[in-house]
Amino acid sequence: MGPQSKIPASTMASGRPSSFRVWATAARPHTLSASIIPVIVGHSFAFYVDPRPIMPVPLSTISVAFASFACLIQLGTNLHNDYADFVKGADTDKRVGQARATQRGWLTPRQTAGASTICLLAALLVGTWLSISAAPKGSSFDVLSTLVTLSSAFNAVAYTGGPYPLGYVGLGHISIGYSGLGEIFVFAYFGVVATAAVPYLALRMTGAPFPWSPVLPARAAVWASVPVGLLSTAIIVVNNLRDRHTDVIAHKLTTAVRFGSAFARAEYAVCVLGAYACLVPISIWYGSPFLLLPLLSVPLALPELRAVAGGGRDGG
Repeated sequence: MGPQSKIPASTMASGRPSSFRVWATAARPHTLSASIIPVIVGHSFAFYVDPRPIMPVPLSTISVAFASFACLIQLGTNLHNDYADFVKGADTDKRVGQARATQRGWLTPRQTAGASTICLLAALLVGTWLSISAAPKGSSFDVLSTLVTLSSAFNAVAYTGGPYPLGYVGLGHISIGYSGLGEIFVFAYFGVVATAAVPYLALRMTGAPFPWSPVLPARAAVWASVPVGLLSTAIIVVNNLRDRHTDVIAHKLTTAVRFGSAFARAEYAVCVLGAYACLVPISIWYGSPFLLLPLLSVPLALPELRAVAGGGRDGG
């Protein structure tokens, strides 16, 4: 499993919650909305264009399967982050924000890394089934779906890096988050990929010869993925803002560490305001006023903007 950092005795002696609460702390299921919402958006576009497509797998089944895949990838990423941030020294007793199960001594590094492995193996099984189901005639799998499946699993452990499992193949030094590339990863995978995946898979299963035709839902979903990706990116920005003081000690060079808190607050504002601003041209382009409905949530976003971008709160 690689090097196992010693857990301070004082930390282990602290009150341990129930096993359910401990694993929920490590897996962070409350963050799964970042995986589920893009799938709902993508499903909506696919259904809007063709409510009853003729294909071997129902659209609802595709959506549920990909949502399961996305959630398993995110849980695997969260669990590996809990493990790797501790063994790399980013999670210490000076950490601000939600507790981390490994750092608190509630779980061992082997337990959190092992649970991450189980989630990612399950995700690979679901992703493989989707790739096989979407395979074009004469092929046993869909190339793009397979690339998404494999790259998602790799990025889940490469996001934080650490000695397990990448250290076993000489890639333990790789870390998306520690290199300051977290925002790009989140926007790409929790925005574009997660939103466009269901329409793309549906089109492949209908035998569409050119899945990026402008009259088909995949292209619309790519445009819709921009505001979704920006909001997902805002989550990582606010986390990096909160953790910047301990991250700099662990040499975790997030954008908040590289460019400072003022940059991170401005980045947060751009992500949130940009997500809302994107709705207007998308609504005009596709001639649907219903695409403006998310603007109703602006009153909920304003307090967060004032608190984070305005300098009143150091992340969440």
